[in-house]
Amino acid sequence: MFKSSKAFMPTYVLIALNVIVYAFTSYFSGNIIETSNDVLVNYGQYNGAIFDGEVWRLLTAMFIHASIVHLVGNMFFLLIFGLRAEGMFDIREYLLIYFLSGFAGGLLSLVLGPFVVSVGASGAIFGVLGATIIYIRRAIGQSIITALLYAFFLFAINIGPNVNYAAHLGGLAVGLFVGYVLAANRRPKPATTYEHTYQFSTKSQ
Repeated sequence: MFKSSKAFMPTYVLIALNVIVYAFTSYFSGNIIETSNDVLVNYGQYNGAIFDGEVWRLLTAMFIHASIVHLVGNMFFLLIFGLRAEGMFDIREYLLIYFLSGFAGGLLSLVLGPFVVSVGASGAIFGVLGATIIYIRRAIGQSIITALLYAFFLFAINIGPNVNYAAHLGGLAVGLFVGYVLAANRRPKPATTYEHTYQFSTKSQ
């Protein structure tokens, strides 16, 4: 039976993990405002290093942020979209959406992006966004065109200098796909029926 993931509070857990990681990177950077280039190069998604076999960077890069502003912005949107997603998906689905979207964003960046360092949870967050908006439309039996337009509008307004659009796009696409599949396969809770049995007895007088 479908149960939401609210009891596990995955959004708050992920936010806490991102903040803790930023605290460590700030310590090693010697700067709480911006993360040092050494930390970014050592733990971020540097495509050249990944092609050399350091595939673990696809995971660590999701928890590294370039600055306090970068962190706060990402965590703000994770809070908004993540809390909404908690009411729609169970804990396994939620984490699947988050990490699969994050990895997809990293992989698309690996294919399309230049040999620069990419960091941040944006791909995963865009995946959560895509999954929630497509799930709502599909679950209530309405056209998904509006949801798609809204999702790609949010994608478009986030394109700018120093923004990894490939990570955003990859995460969003996977989130839309997973959200659609989950909504299409969600079985409504069967209605409960009650059957009353009446017994009659006769007495002779």
